[in-house]
Amino acid sequence: MNFKGIPSFLIVIISVMMMSQTAQAAVKINYQLSFPEAQAHYVEVEMSIRNLDQAYTDVKMPVWTPGSYLVREFARHVEGFRAQAPDGKALRAEKISKNTWRVYHEKIADLKINYRVYAFELTVRTSFIDASHAFLSSTSIFMYPDGMLNLPSEIKIIPHKDWKKISTSLDSKKGDPYTLYAPDYDVLGDSPIEIGNQDIIEFTAAGVPHYVAMVGPGSYDREKIIRDFTRIIEESTKIFGKHPCKNYTFIVHNVPSGGGGLEHLNSTTVQTQRFSYSAEATYNSFLGLIAHEYFHLWNVKRLRPAALGPFDYDTENYTRALWVSEGFTAFYDNWLVRRAGFYTVDKYLELMAADFTKQTNLAGNNVQPLSESSFDAWIKYYRRNENSNNSQVSYYDKGSLAAALINLEILHQTQGQKSLDDVMKYMYDEYYTKLNRGFTDAEMKKAIEQFAGVSFDAFYASYIDGTGPFDYNKYLDYAGLKLTDQNAGKNDLYLGANTSATGGKVMVTAVTAGSPAYQYGLNVNDEILAIDGYRVDDLAKMLNLKKTGDTIKMMVSRDGMIRTLDIVLAKDPNVKYKLERVAQPTPAQDAVYKAWVK
Repeated sequence: MNFKGIPSFLIVIISVMMMSQTAQAAVKINYQLSFPEAQAHYVEVEMSIRNLDQAYTDVKMPVWTPGSYLVREFARHVEGFRAQAPDGKALRAEKISKNTWRVYHEKIADLKINYRVYAFELTVRTSFIDASHAFLSSTSIFMYPDGMLNLPSEIKIIPHKDWKKISTSLDSKKGDPYTLYAPDYDVLGDSPIEIGNQDIIEFTAAGVPHYVAMVGPGSYDREKIIRDFTRIIEESTKIFGKHPCKNYTFIVHNVPSGGGGLEHLNSTTVQTQRFSYSAEATYNSFLGLIAHEYFHLWNVKRLRPAALGPFDYDTENYTRALWVSEGFTAFYDNWLVRRAGFYTVDKYLELMAADFTKQTNLAGNNVQPLSESSFDAWIKYYRRNENSNNSQVSYYDKGSLAAALINLEILHQTQGQKSLDDVMKYMYDEYYTKLNRGFTDAEMKKAIEQFAGVSFDAFYASYIDGTGPFDYNKYLDYAGLKLTDQNAGKNDLYLGANTSATGGKVMVTAVTAGSPAYQYGLNVNDEILAIDGYRVDDLAKMLNLKKTGDTIKMMVSRDGMIRTLDIVLAKDPNVKYKLERVAQPTPAQDAVYKAWVK
C-alpha cells in the first residue's frame, strides 16, 4: 500500500488494522460433529481453532437465528463445555455471559473445544435429532470465536449408523459430502443441514441445480414436485431477471400436523402435513409456502433492511421494515401461485377477499401500526397470548395487504405498465447488486413513489405508521373490483368470546375488545356454567335461542368462585367480504385488472 500523503497517525491505525486482519486470516476453524447418542437427541461438537495469538479467546453461541425474530437462547441446550491444548492438557474456561465462554490459553496457539447440544424441537427454526435423522439449524449448533465471524471454516460430519445422506447448501470439500466448507460464519449460520435417509429429488430450474430433500413419508409425487416447483422458481426468477444461487436446497419435513418455513441464503426448510399433497386445496397452499420461502432468496436474504446484516448474533436486530421483508413476500406467495397457473382468477380473488375479511375483523388494527409491529416482532409476534388479537397486527398479514394496495396504486398510475415487480427489481439491482448494502425505510418509500409517480406520504402516515383503516375499495376500484359484505343486512347476535369445550367444560379462551363479553366482564379462563338458569353444554346452540339486544344472565366459575354476569347481546359487527367486478369496467380499469391477475 502506498502511504504517500496520508497523515502519520492514520498510517499507524491502518498498519495496526492490516496486521490484525493478517493475523486473523491465519486463524483456522474446524468443526467435527458426531452422534453417538442420537437416540437421546444429542450431537457432540468438537471445535478446533488454530494459530491464535492472544491470551484468551471468547467463544459464543448465537441467541437467535436470522429470519426468525425472537431471542431463543440457544446456549441453554449446551452441555459439557471444555477446552484443551494440543497435548490434551485441560485449559481454564469460564462462562462470562449467557452465551459466551472464555478460554484462557496464553502462549498456546491451538485450541480444541468440546461441547454437546441437546436437540429435540422439530421446527424450522430449531434443531432436532433422533435415531432416524438429524436436522441442524446451524446457529443453534455452531459456536464462533468472538470477532472472527468473517473467517472460513470446515465441518466434518460423522453420521450416526445407518444414515446415508446429507442435504445442505454448503459446499462439500474435495467431493466428500460429509466434509463441508463455509466461507464465513454468516453463511454457516444460514445453512441448515439434514442428515439421514431422506428422499432427494434433483432437477434444474432457471438454469440452477435444485435439490428437494423429502424427510419422512408423504403423499408427494416426485415428478409433480419437479414440474410444479419449476413453475414457481421460474416465475419468481422472471421478476428479478437473474438467479443469485449456484445451487438451491429445499429441506421438507413431512409431519403429522403443523407447517411453516424459514428462508436461508441458498436454501429453505419447510414443514407440511405429510398428506397435504393429496388434495388440491392443501397442495396449492403448500405451493404458496414454497413460493413464499423462495421469494425470500431476493427479498430479505439479499435485498434487505439495513438492520438485517451484518448480523449481531448476541441480541435483537431491530427494523421497522419487516412489513416489507415479510409482508411483501406474503403478498407474492399467492400471487406467484396464481401467476404460475395453479390458482384460477376466481380462486385468487377469493383468497384475497378472505385476507381483507380477516384483517378488517381484527381488533388490533386500531392499536398497533405496521411499522411498530415490525419493530416489536422480538417481543410480541412469537409470544402471542389471549389478548394479542386485541393489541397487535401481523406484519405478514397486514403487510401483504399494504403490498396489494401499493401494487394497485402503481398499476393505476401507470395504466398497467408498471407494478410492484418493478419496485422490487429496482431495489434489488440498486441496493444489493450495485451498492451491496441494506436499504433504509426512506429509500424503499422513495422507490415506490418513483414508480407510482405520486406521493405516498398520506399512505405511510395512515397505513404504515398509523392505524387508519385500509380504504380497500378505493384501490380495488382501480381494477374495476369492489368488496361486498355478505353479512350486511343480517342481524346475527354477538357475544365476542371464543370458547373451547374441554373435559365437559366450556372455557373462555379469548375475548374481543369492544364486544359484549369484553364490556360486561367475561374473562379468559372463565368456565361458563349456565345462561338464564340453564346448564350450558353447547354455547352456540343456547345463544341461537336469543336475539340481538337480549340481556342474559351468565353464570361462570372464576378462580373457584361462582359469579353471575349480566350481558347485553349485540349485533355481530364482523364482515365477510366477497370480491366482485363492477358491472361495466372502463378500459383503464380493465387494463389494471388484467395486469394484476395475470
